[in-house]
Amino acid sequence: MDIRFSGFGGQGIIKSGILIGKAASLHDNKFGTMTQSFGPEARGGACSAQVVVDDNPILYPYIVAPEILVSMSQEAYEKFLDDLIPGGILLTDVDLVKPEKIRDDVRMYSIPSTRIAEEMGNRIFANVVMVGFFTGITKVISAESVKAALPDSVPERFIDVNIKAFERGYDYALELLKKEQSTAKVEA
Repeated sequence: MDIRFSGFGGQGIIKSGILIGKAASLHDNKFGTMTQSFGPEARGGACSAQVVVDDNPILYPYIVAPEILVSMSQEAYEKFLDDLIPGGILLTDVDLVKPEKIRDDVRMYSIPSTRIAEEMGNRIFANVVMVGFFTGITKVISAESVKAALPDSVPERFIDVNIKAFERGYDYALELLKKEQSTAKVEA
């Protein structure tokens, strides 16, 4: 599975990629690689983490056309949307990404990840809320693997709040999917 996390510097985009890779390779018995790119600005410039997760050894760690695109900023959304494969999954922060055009050949899901993090006391947890949402929607990795990877990925004093942030995003995803299934049953 080729995945691109994108946003701007300072949002924890690279940390999200590392977390997904650790969860996959250390705790889900899968293979994972991560490459990153960011603009010359440390904070505020566009950045992305490209993660490849597979059940088999990964022979090429770079992605051209992701199957999943996570966008946490308008600039990243506009820059990377056209790369997403037809039939792919697009995940956005509903408060930070306002699509002018929505592709009808992708499945789009949105969460107020930054708002949820602010409700928890600090917007710095928005990336972990998004990782929870990603995990719940895509099922690429298990929730247990991310929770197991978190202690090695964040300072010890923030482990509990990061687990809560992950769970908020994950639960939001499960509720969204449940509503989607209910709507599909009604329409059928």
